[in-house]
Amino acid sequence: MEYDVAIIGAGPAGIQAAIHASRKKVSVVVLGKLTASAMSGTHIENYFGIPGTSDGDSILKAGKEQAESFGCVFMEKNIISAHPDNGDFIILTEDDEEITAKSIILATGISRKKLNVPGEKELFGKGVSYCTVCDCNFYKGKTAVIVGNETEAAVSAELMTKYASKTYWVSDDMQASDTVYRKALDAGAEFISSKIREIKGGDRVSSVLLENGSEIETDGVFIELGAKSSVDIAMDLDVMPEMDDTVKVDRECKTEAPGVFACGDITGKPWQIAKAVGEGAIAGLSAAEYVKGRK
Repeated sequence: MEYDVAIIGAGPAGIQAAIHASRKKVSVVVLGKLTASAMSGTHIENYFGIPGTSDGDSILKAGKEQAESFGCVFMEKNIISAHPDNGDFIILTEDDEEITAKSIILATGISRKKLNVPGEKELFGKGVSYCTVCDCNFYKGKTAVIVGNETEAAVSAELMTKYASKTYWVSDDMQASDTVYRKALDAGAEFISSKIREIKGGDRVSSVLLENGSEIETDGVFIELGAKSSVDIAMDLDVMPEMDDTVKVDRECKTEAPGVFACGDITGKPWQIAKAVGEGAIAGLSAAEYVKGRK
């Protein structure tokens, strides 16, 4: 499928970008799950025009409906990859659907979810990693454990089988699409239905203790909770993140890569809804103007 503007992320920044871009009469698709937004499940205070507190999910739903009224298409899917292609961009979703776009807006947020189990913090950088793509090369011929229940864990498990001698994938609540789940298993990853209770080790990770009582000896633990991270997506698009995993933009929300814009938490503090929707408006308008300039 082909669109003028593809927005990755369905939080307040992404939805606001969709509203403004769609109103400029360009075709727009939003990729991502509203429930994955940091705004989902929260109560919102101190936001313009909303006295007291309001339900974050209700605001997201209303914004989605508003964007759809202007012709925006929402696909509640995670993405596996996004890369430049002869001036356009090719995006692959978790169910192998390919989308072509003339411009991309990154509105993914930046948070890397943590397990919050004993040993995770102490062994970070000593065998605990939050980026399989970054660190897989260090595990050639070794044993690795991938932890997570969505797209990124599935893709990471498949990738790690190309490096590690043994790859375990641990999750007790599988939400990844059947397509990426099967790819990981067909590549040789061994799936274990359980939760991680503890990550053990001294100078390095040595094993993981599961809630089912078993223990797996391993050289590394890769925590990949949720969808593809903002850092990975940015690098796929030839945008180099800052040291704090944010993306640098100018006043028009342009990144260093032509046709790639960014807005919301991914561009840095303050992490507030007001800032997210403000940048979303700018990014949506800028991406629409960029596309029209190409026609």
